[in-house]
Amino acid sequence: MQTIIHPILFIGGGNMAHAIISGAQKAGVLDPKRVGIIEPSLDRHPLFKNAFTDTSDAIHWLRLLDAEDATIILAVKPQMLDAACTPIREQIAQLPFKPLAISILAGTRIEQIEHALDHKARVIRVMPNTPAQIRRGMSAISPSDEASEADIQLADRLFSSVGQTVIISEDLMNAFTAIAGSGPAYVFYLAEAMIEAALQLGFDKQQAQTIVRQTVFGSAKLLSKSPEMPRQLREQVTSKNGTTEAATNTLDQSGVTDAFIRAIHAARHRGAELGKSD
Repeated sequence: MQTIIHPILFIGGGNMAHAIISGAQKAGVLDPKRVGIIEPSLDRHPLFKNAFTDTSDAIHWLRLLDAEDATIILAVKPQMLDAACTPIREQIAQLPFKPLAISILAGTRIEQIEHALDHKARVIRVMPNTPAQIRRGMSAISPSDEASEADIQLADRLFSSVGQTVIISEDLMNAFTAIAGSGPAYVFYLAEAMIEAALQLGFDKQQAQTIVRQTVFGSAKLLSKSPEMPRQLREQVTSKNGTTEAATNTLDQSGVTDAFIRAIHAARHRGAELGKSD
């Protein structure tokens, strides 16, 4: 992948920011010398080449690079949006260009981000998920009207370095979050249940962990590589009147499919609620 030339400044140096930076650097998309992080926790600073606690120091570093453009990535918790943007919007107003701002804040609309930055940046909203930590993430990209095609390409290049991407309209972002953003938790939920059943059936903890982890990993790998739909793959495992059919019949009788669908709708609804609160 082509290296992003202009500097990138992360606001927040948590696990997701670190995953994006490390993954993109391994892919050759980011130059460590041109990546900065504003992070109040000094314990996190050794993880990054250019870490700052003070916003003005970070902007000074940005200006010294003498770039013609820059990207600011908001990687804080949604409730910290205003606190994170208040000092940065005063500083970016002094830059000789209007930077691109990419937000990975769940449930936070583009208009909220634009308002928090006092309309001093072009905005793109991105929703990654936690498998980005191992460069197997799924991210949705939703640009504002002001974002250029080059901005969208930059966001796609950055997040493609830690997984796959899809470009969607913002009205689908809460639905994407409910499916992909929260999706890893659904898989882990299933793995928890499988491990508990394994323990009840007589396996020790280590055996149960190994069996379930490899089964989930192998099944996910098969699903990703196979051209067949999940239903077809499931039917291939399910012999008539066999053990798998006994299990899936029990799941059907318990309404598990409907429960998962209701859960995803609930997650989507909650995302919409969070987006309404400023």
